[in-house]
Amino acid sequence: MIKELYNTARRETGIILTTPVYIICMVVLPLFVMIFFTTLMQQGQPNKMPVGIVDLDNTTTTRSMTRKLDAFQNTNVVAFYNSVDEARQAIQENKIYGFMYFPKGTTDKLLASRQPKISFYYTYTSLTAGALLYKDLKTIATLGSASVGLKTMSAKGFTDKQIKTFLQPIAIDMHAVRNPWTNYNFYLTTMLVPGCMMLFIFLITPYSFGTELKFNRAKKLLAISGENIWAMLLGKLLPHTLIFLVMFYIYSFYTYGLLGFPHEGGTWHILLLGLLAVTASQGFGAFMFGLIPSLRMSMSTCSLWAVLSFSLVGTAFPIFAMDAPLEGIAQLFPLRHYFRIYQTSVFNDFPLSYVWINVVVMIVFSILPVLVAGNIRKAMREYKYIE
Repeated sequence: MIKELYNTARRETGIILTTPVYIICMVVLPLFVMIFFTTLMQQGQPNKMPVGIVDLDNTTTTRSMTRKLDAFQNTNVVAFYNSVDEARQAIQENKIYGFMYFPKGTTDKLLASRQPKISFYYTYTSLTAGALLYKDLKTIATLGSASVGLKTMSAKGFTDKQIKTFLQPIAIDMHAVRNPWTNYNFYLTTMLVPGCMMLFIFLITPYSFGTELKFNRAKKLLAISGENIWAMLLGKLLPHTLIFLVMFYIYSFYTYGLLGFPHEGGTWHILLLGLLAVTASQGFGAFMFGLIPSLRMSMSTCSLWAVLSFSLVGTAFPIFAMDAPLEGIAQLFPLRHYFRIYQTSVFNDFPLSYVWINVVVMIVFSILPVLVAGNIRKAMREYKYIE
């Protein structure tokens, strides 16, 4: 069997080296995805998003609040408007993401403690931009009232401690665990890049089996493997496994080693996770081809499964907040288990015993072809490719 496995693997290596689509999907596109997503979000989060100001009061106080808003990292005051309608139109034309409105008499009412109303408008078409701008705009509105309160109480003879206690009765001690920078690159890229690489594996695996039927090479494959289905499966997938493992480990070295992404779990967990990701994706792809021994249908099914996994991985929307049926369906996607292991054991340095069930599920995905091995051999023997 070892000789048959070796011959099959050598044949598959020759096919890979002489077929451009393999080189593109296994090497070129993974490298492109790595560089694209890491450079796209290299700042960590959006900075200097354009906002506008409608200042009908035009006093020292409102101008000071405008300067403070412009000094924030996430906002950049790019325009001043004469009315709310002009600013609203600018939002609709995507010139700005939001604006702050100071009505006439704001400062007079503030100094007289008559509670003026400051309005701010922001678009939530982009969830990230809306959330960040809301934080900055609300902070400026709060700082404005606190500044006036500080001056008023200081004039009345209150001490600094009394003023601080009055303005902020409860002190908040907030800790952003593991990602204090709120860096989107750390938790989005670590899902998107592996997800895309698993997508390529999903597609290449059934493609490699389906093209044997398409180009009438199935009989030769069976002959080289000595009609041994295990030699055929392992020999055909082994070169793919090694190439994708190298790409996964290049990605790991690039992100954790060169870019310094947090990886408290250490090298061992990273290496194990890469191996599980590659073998689970290959196992699922081979299983789909055995279940639907058609090049077009198996690749379409794998493509659909891979794309849906981006929505059910749990980064943009937590799985536990979904409906119970969706929470159950999410467990059928290898990327979901990959991300759970990454979050727990690589990012947070918890032992694998915390995610043992996810590790077991990834292993189950890896051995799924055992269930359809007979069907794959039958397809190679009897099926004819239909255009």
